Amino acid sequence: MITKIVATEVNTPTTAGTASSISDATCVRLYNHTVGIVTVGISSLVGAASTAYFAIPSGTVEFLTKPASDVIWSSTAIKANKVAFTN
Repeated sequence: MITKIVATEVNTPTTAGTASSISDATCVRLYNHTVGIVTVGISSLVGAASTAYFAIPSGTVEFLTKPASDVIWSSTAIKANKVAFTN
């Protein structure tokens, strides 16, 4: 599997009120470059009360698939790219 970078890397927003779809991405590469565990929230609306959360350990990369309109934010800013996969 090859990761295709579709958009320039950005920092994730750090509050639900500033959550981002990361360029309407359906697949997001998240890289926790910080020294601690970071919690990521995902929701269908900016500032929404219904949110799913997961943790990303320091120094790891996770790929998140989501509807293009869903938004994410994190407890501390981490790196995010809109990506796609190819063979």
